[in-house]
Amino acid sequence: MEDTSKLPLPEAFLSFLKTNGLDPSIYTDSYSLPRYIRLKPGFEDCVQEIESELSCKLEKLDWLPGFYSIPPDVHIASSQAYQLGKMYGIDAASGAAVSALDISPGDHVLDLCAAPGAKLCMMLDLLGGMGSATGVDVARHRLAACRTMLQKYGLGDRCRLFVADGTSFSVAPVRTQSCESKLDGQEKTFREWTSRRPYKERKQEAKARKNSVLQWNGQPEIIFYGRNSGVIGLRKEELFESLCDNGYRSCGYDKVLVDAECTHDGSIKHIQKFEQWGWATFERRVLDAERTDRDLTALQLKLLRNGFRLLKAGGTLIYSTCSLTLAQNEDVVDLFLAENPSAELGEIEASRDWPCTSGRIPKTLRFDPYTSGTSGLFIAKITKV
Repeated sequence: MEDTSKLPLPEAFLSFLKTNGLDPSIYTDSYSLPRYIRLKPGFEDCVQEIESELSCKLEKLDWLPGFYSIPPDVHIASSQAYQLGKMYGIDAASGAAVSALDISPGDHVLDLCAAPGAKLCMMLDLLGGMGSATGVDVARHRLAACRTMLQKYGLGDRCRLFVADGTSFSVAPVRTQSCESKLDGQEKTFREWTSRRPYKERKQEAKARKNSVLQWNGQPEIIFYGRNSGVIGLRKEELFESLCDNGYRSCGYDKVLVDAECTHDGSIKHIQKFEQWGWATFERRVLDAERTDRDLTALQLKLLRNGFRLLKAGGTLIYSTCSLTLAQNEDVVDLFLAENPSAELGEIEASRDWPCTSGRIPKTLRFDPYTSGTSGLFIAKITKV
């Protein structure tokens, strides 16, 4: 263990790391961690062009299709390839979490904590023009950024986005065929989505953006839907109609990602940013003892429970966090499995070639800067039997 007195980390964070058995040197030895990008399918032949523009070599990741690493000091936002939607930034560990879902064309996929949207974009790429993807997030302004990202990359056709509480979200995948028989031409139905919204609606959204989160009225709000997302032609009551819990077993989502809210202590580059933003802000947002020890893990368990409730029988759920702690990962999974006899921990077949380690629970995975060359990430695959 490195002498922590020489590290530019606040005492509260060092105490948090010590309590959770984490090595502080991770945050000072990881400035050389590469950045990762994913090329959109169809732009694989643009590698040399992008290398020339970025003035660096794109190192292909053999273990994760479509992913490349670039030096940590290279920024892609001003590049033409990025602005034209040929690539987007996403950590390789996050890409592994999406890959672990084993998405097939035609699946109905749910991203229960979707913002800012890179993982959702990857899901839609993997769907290949079939099925649907539903993104949910409680933070309206972050979900609006997700909407912008979908439009930029031309991936919104089969996607819908809801501002909602992920612990209680209950909108099932839209099965267009079953819904058509219930339509009543006399009632107002969803028309093709447009960004041109009434002044009152835009004013409400601006107010919500200022407050950062959902304006609580107990109901989810759809802020985007693509032409082939199954929303057009439905009445509002039909779209938001909830099923009984057994109903989701047959008509739920095929794949669910619960990338839960966490302390983000494994997101190395995120932590390092607080050297500029100020550690006081970090302590207020992340290290509040009550939030970390009680409220946050309770939230994670609620998100996992609801994601599993919305999963159809035989479907796959991935639970992940970018925390390195046991409390937010293995402990949450242990509690969940103990109360759900229909939940079964599954093997992630692709992980045999991944640069990661096993978690405390067999079949769970951990990525970290030293082993994986990525930010930290925990992944557990759960199936509904």
